[in-house]
Amino acid sequence: MSEEKESATIEGKAPVNILELDPKFKYEVSEQPGGENLKLCFSCGICTAGCPATEVDNEYNPRKLIRMILLGMKEEVLSSNLIWLCSLCYTCYARCPQNVKFTDIMGVLRDMAVREKYVHPSFVKHIDEIDRLSQKMRHQMVRAIFSQKKEDRPINRMNLLKMAIEKLQEE
Repeated sequence: MSEEKESATIEGKAPVNILELDPKFKYEVSEQPGGENLKLCFSCGICTAGCPATEVDNEYNPRKLIRMILLGMKEEVLSSNLIWLCSLCYTCYARCPQNVKFTDIMGVLRDMAVREKYVHPSFVKHIDEIDRLSQKMRHQMVRAIFSQKKEDRPINRMNLLKMAIEKLQEE
């Protein structure tokens, strides 16, 4: 088999070496609690279209991650920084017509990444701390504009952010 026939390209990115794919990966993921519906995905893209993480990072693409899992790109998926960018907001979960439950799949991938030593267990704790902090920041910022509920006034996001940080430092 020639090298050309052994690789494929995903979305115009670097070639994928077919010999390096793990055909069992999709089964490993789907056998874990939370991964059962993985193979129901038909790549409609609704998960990606509604994802808040894709609004701030063009690289993040739930549909692409599912495709990589289904192709068997185990090392690429489990070593990817992208699996840590999901905010676990469940938007994709609620909108998916196939009930794939992508948020649960992200949990499975994160657990596998730790178990297979792609990341240190403390990294998960750091991500959890960041998630809690970002939720607290959002909470403080929203509370700060309650007085403007009935007005059409612009907000100064940087001032809101500063104020939220100050409030959190008081805690």
